[in-house]
Amino acid sequence: MRTDGKRILLISNSTLHGQGYLDHAEAEIRNFLGDARSVAFVPFALYDRQGYTAQARDRFRRLNIALTSIHDVSNAQRTIADAEAIFIGGGNTFRLLKSLYDHNLLEPIRRSVGSGTPFIGSSAGSIVAGPSLKTTKDMPVVQPLSFDALDLVPFHISPHYLDPDPKSTHMGETQEERIRQFLEENDGVVVGLREGSIVRVEAGETTLKGPNAARVFRRGEEPIEISPGTDLSQIVRESVAIEARVA
Repeated sequence: MRTDGKRILLISNSTLHGQGYLDHAEAEIRNFLGDARSVAFVPFALYDRQGYTAQARDRFRRLNIALTSIHDVSNAQRTIADAEAIFIGGGNTFRLLKSLYDHNLLEPIRRSVGSGTPFIGSSAGSIVAGPSLKTTKDMPVVQPLSFDALDLVPFHISPHYLDPDPKSTHMGETQEERIRQFLEENDGVVVGLREGSIVRVEAGETTLKGPNAARVFRRGEEPIEISPGTDLSQIVRESVAIEARVA
């Protein structure tokens, strides 16, 4: 898979502690969308799609960008095809992916992004931009047709990444342990995005943005830290090679 021509912004979380909806990502979103003045919104990750759309519409209005939710239109596929930009919000990843399958939207989104339409994903929206939803922490409240996702980027995203707390008395699995379990059964690269972190794909380059380092997991290896500003091209190449090998 090549990322040339694709423009993708993957945000770990929609809301950062102490700030409002997408406030922490506003400057990056403004810069990323440039002259775009409208966005097609996919609200499928939440049950209250109308309320979710109202929240997103108000936020993008403050960016001078009009927002149309695909649940409000008669032809969602045409709306995606004609969109200046696409935004998939966070929520439950299983619900989101099931609805994308139910509305036959995976291929239209792939085509639009492949032709250069800017794509923004947040939380669950970032997960489904990868090869599958298998790195989600959400409960499977519904069953999608497949775990296969959009595959806009060849690596998996694990958003809201939390480091193990050595002082915690909680005996449940940490996020790191769950990612290691994923890699016991699957080959691939997983990028653990801490709160506030963003991955930006543009002009053939993939870069970690935001204030925090990310944690990268590979099968059979110890995880490593990568700093903000790091070029993730090597991760992209590794992931593409893995996809080709397991295909």
